[in-house]
Amino acid sequence: MDRKDIINDPEYGNKAEAFEAFDDIPTNPNLSRTIGDVINARYGRRDLLKGALGVAATTALFGTSAMVAPKQAAAAASASRYKFDELAWGNDEKHHIAEGYNADILLRWGDPITADAPEFDVMNQTVEAQLKQFGYNNDYVGFTALNEEGTRGLLCVNHEYTNEEVMFPGLGRQDRDGFTGMTKELVEIEMAAHGGSVVEIAQGDDGTWALVRDSDYNRRITPFNTEMVMGGPAAGHERMKTNDDPTGTAVIGTINNCAGGMTPWGTYLMAEENFHGYFWTDVVDAEGKPDVSAQPEATSMKRYGVPGGWYAWGKFHDRWNIDKEPNMPNKYGWIVEVDPRNPDAKPIKHTAMGRFRHEGAETTISSSGKLVIYSGDDNRFDYLYKYVSTEDVTEENSVFGSSLMSDGTLYVARFDEDGTVTWMPLVHGEGPLTAENGFNDQGDVMIDTRLAADLLGATPMDRPEDANPGPNGTAYVMLTNNTRRTADQVNAANPRAESAFGHIIEIKEDGEDHAATTGTWSILVKCGDPTIEEVGAQWNPETSESGWFGSPDNCAIDADGRLWISTDQGSNWGKTGKSDGLYSLETAGELRGHSKLFFRCPVGGELCGPYFTPDSETLFLAVQHPGTDGTKDFKGFERDSTFEDPATRWPDFDPAMPPRPSVVVVTKEGGGKIAV
Repeated sequence: MDRKDIINDPEYGNKAEAFEAFDDIPTNPNLSRTIGDVINARYGRRDLLKGALGVAATTALFGTSAMVAPKQAAAAASASRYKFDELAWGNDEKHHIAEGYNADILLRWGDPITADAPEFDVMNQTVEAQLKQFGYNNDYVGFTALNEEGTRGLLCVNHEYTNEEVMFPGLGRQDRDGFTGMTKELVEIEMAAHGGSVVEIAQGDDGTWALVRDSDYNRRITPFNTEMVMGGPAAGHERMKTNDDPTGTAVIGTINNCAGGMTPWGTYLMAEENFHGYFWTDVVDAEGKPDVSAQPEATSMKRYGVPGGWYAWGKFHDRWNIDKEPNMPNKYGWIVEVDPRNPDAKPIKHTAMGRFRHEGAETTISSSGKLVIYSGDDNRFDYLYKYVSTEDVTEENSVFGSSLMSDGTLYVARFDEDGTVTWMPLVHGEGPLTAENGFNDQGDVMIDTRLAADLLGATPMDRPEDANPGPNGTAYVMLTNNTRRTADQVNAANPRAESAFGHIIEIKEDGEDHAATTGTWSILVKCGDPTIEEVGAQWNPETSESGWFGSPDNCAIDADGRLWISTDQGSNWGKTGKSDGLYSLETAGELRGHSKLFFRCPVGGELCGPYFTPDSETLFLAVQHPGTDGTKDFKGFERDSTFEDPATRWPDFDPAMPPRPSVVVVTKEGGGKIAV
């Protein structure tokens, strides 16, 4: 099935669903040894498929709780580190939170965030207004406190992409008819709705949080007009030079900002994920497919999926058209650092962390004193990475634009059958990363990180998304799914062909040091319904019907070191009947692998974030694209959503307003730590 077939397939109700389905097609040529093959070799395919793990393997995967009698396991459940009554699973027009908690809407798409911003008028949207209003499809959420009490702070929010069919009145879905309804004005509103927001928020005496609208910190960061600089080994490279920037050191804006991170010194990291989708070409082959064969960057473009052609931006702006700006895609796919406390500081794209479809940029200071940043490449059969600074973290270098972010080593992971993980350095001149293989300098290695990792023999993963460093040298890797897995690749990690459920891997770095180049790995859970044998899911036996989930995406670790998982099933939620949501997940002891549902989204929405304040008394969640994904499976609605006819009008439930992506703030009734 090619791009045109997917776009026209009635199974996909909106552009985002079709976009994701098209990205199921791997661009990695090195598929001879997947993570599934490794898991299969380590644990044994036959027994895993039958659910007949031996004692040793079962204990390695799920702890001793998997081997205890039901009464003992029930007793262990009372010792859970997560103190809340589990929410019942389901799917409807509203959001739901566990009993005893408040889940209040903090910010919605279109909300004015500056003192001079106009009120939101959904029927008369303009670029000028959107540049001063909260953006669309909020994804990553970060927070940095402005006072010692932590009651005032800056909220940093990514805006990943736009859904034109529920965003603009009278427009409908555009990708099927060549974007004939898109005008230059509408495209620029889309651009203004992308990027990020930095806003000051404050907690009142009653415990509720609200926007400080007149704050000088409040601003939008967009691909429409935000000037940025390039930093690191690829800055100024010949392959970064464009007509509007002959120096190769500057760029306008950032796109498809999915997950992200906050540095130890309080700056905001925006990860650029599916950047390839924004680029356009007018050159097609005999079958009408985009043709890059004559491009000087053809090899690189093919490996990254450029041009995706999922937006009409290239029809109206040359910088998104590869025929006119063939080097422009090289300026996207990076980690962007923003100083939330200084609106005048130009954001920096740190090229030392590699170019790929970054899902997240979660940071930690290793026990050896290094800055370490984990990031997944969100594509089927792509890789897991981490960056380690050369210098130790000190008070002097803990600043915006620090050399810690530009002087370091990027590593890619290889997972082996014996349960070890090896982090292989992506350094020019080492191993195959030489001029003979097309890498003339470190800039080339970073621009073509995927191609370099291919040569090193990294392990192709099942869509690695968020990767979060935990305490004592642990890290948790969200592997969302791999719907392109064929029947002969069925294995423990993906127990059926075309799996839509995914798994979570736990890494333990040697010496409990996140900067280590070796460690061990194990499976924390295999996702899906454990009552269906052929699914092959593995959870702690005490996990309830409401507690199991599919497609782990983002994660957070709270102040007590506890792991929380948010999910993104996309249009596949109809296979589970469950909305996406937030789950607690035990990582140790008798309840290792035990999950409980805490929050669930309205129909068609994806849960992003999540982010705890340092005291764990406030939790920020982002619900993006409510009322869009998989709405044909929503009983009683059973059709595609549009602006005029959406599956839900969350969160306003105003007949004149479409669904609006929003940030939700969660607090405990009466105050106190969440789930304690």
